[in-house]
Amino acid sequence: MYLSRVEIDLNNRQKIKELTHLGAYHNWVEQSFPDEIAEHTRLRHLWRIDRLAGKSYLLVLSQEAPDLELLGAYGVENTAMTKPYDPFLDRIKEGEIMQFRLTANPVRAISQPGRKQPRMVPHITVEQQRKWLTDRAEGLGFEIVKTVSADSMDSEGTENFDIVSRDWPILRRGHRTLRLSRVTYEGLLRVNDLDQFKQTLMNGVGREKAFGMGLMTVIPRG
Repeated sequence: MYLSRVEIDLNNRQKIKELTHLGAYHNWVEQSFPDEIAEHTRLRHLWRIDRLAGKSYLLVLSQEAPDLELLGAYGVENTAMTKPYDPFLDRIKEGEIMQFRLTANPVRAISQPGRKQPRMVPHITVEQQRKWLTDRAEGLGFEIVKTVSADSMDSEGTENFDIVSRDWPILRRGHRTLRLSRVTYEGLLRVNDLDQFKQTLMNGVGREKAFGMGLMTVIPRG
């Protein structure tokens, strides 16, 4: 697998005038893999938009390396880069504590009388969105690290993660314009099930993965 990144050229309005909704970013990512298009293969590409120190980056996780020239189509010149991801995955150890960042689409299913498919409804409050992640952690191969302060009355501790951004970006599907709930989490986790955790990193978390949700990245705690 490969992890790739490019700085989005936000100062060039002519260049990014098409990037008005999540579908446009999805198309940018897909067009960066011309061999897959030519071979009529559809491999999953996880991606998200990171905003760091006043700059915006497109981060992409893929089975094959992208074409860096195409990945840089809407980027700052010479900022597109890629590196193999498998060596990093191989270094992760069970029980290791890691810093994580996850952008996800926290929703819940509501049954609909007379219909087989439930209706997906976004979680709205911070409390609901935090619980959405903690409820899924075990099944994803990790647990959120808890912190117990010396003056705390809570012997269980506080889960060590934050919601650092919440918004409702636009997605256009045909003639419909939708808004998706997008939440970014950061914090500390402990790897409990190594094989499952690697699957989580490779396959993503939750829904709307084609539209910038689900990509979790981790680094060893320094």
